[in-house]
Amino acid sequence: MNSISIPKHNWNAFLYEDKHAFVWQYGEDLLQWLNPKPGELILDLGCGTGQLTAKIAESGVEVMGIDSAATMIEKARQNYPHLRFEIADARNFQIDKLFDAVFSNATLHWIKEADAAIASIYQALKPGGRFVAEFGGKGNIQAIVQALYIAFEQIGLSNLQALNPWYFPSISEYTTLLEQQGFEVTHAILFARPTPLADGTAGIKNWIKMFGSDFLTQLSTQEQIQVIRIVEEYLKPTLYQDGNWMVDYRRIRIVAIKV
Repeated sequence: MNSISIPKHNWNAFLYEDKHAFVWQYGEDLLQWLNPKPGELILDLGCGTGQLTAKIAESGVEVMGIDSAATMIEKARQNYPHLRFEIADARNFQIDKLFDAVFSNATLHWIKEADAAIASIYQALKPGGRFVAEFGGKGNIQAIVQALYIAFEQIGLSNLQALNPWYFPSISEYTTLLEQQGFEVTHAILFARPTPLADGTAGIKNWIKMFGSDFLTQLSTQEQIQVIRIVEEYLKPTLYQDGNWMVDYRRIRIVAIKV
């Protein structure tokens, strides 16, 4: 069997905004957990194209958005030129002043080096500052990952675990990491959130191209078509209902305080 080296995820900001608005739309509910107060300084970690950053700003706070993808930051600046957005890596970002809160939606499951990200978040907060996040938890997109593995095996490719870009911890695993670095965890839940996709029959194909491109990037066009077809056939009995695809999301929500 052939082996493939690990690619770097390439974010398409326009596809993200056009077909995957659910990412920030579901994240709006997380703002209630953040509960921003006028005058606070808040960091939006993994801000994407800036929609939730702008929502936070509506509360009368000073907010800055950071993302490691230049394409996302460029689009965020176009969308909200009055707000501050910077390219930065969650694992080692540096800040010029301390924040009252760090907010993060649908980002931390992309960072396998969780310890480094938590250390960066901790050093960015004022004493007593809060960290509020939602991201993929244990069992997230389990059916899709399994389907991708099966598809790759069928076309004769290996090294699949190395290609997998995601980190989906359990509550106990992640809260332990937070506590080891000096956080006090005050809220932590894991819940299922089946999420419908746009575009009818093309929904899962667009999802894979957007979020699973790490698996596809070094395949030929024909191999990509094969993989997507196998994934669709495998998932259709369970995730395709009434003309639309449903993604098997499971999310962790966390509130932790820097003590």
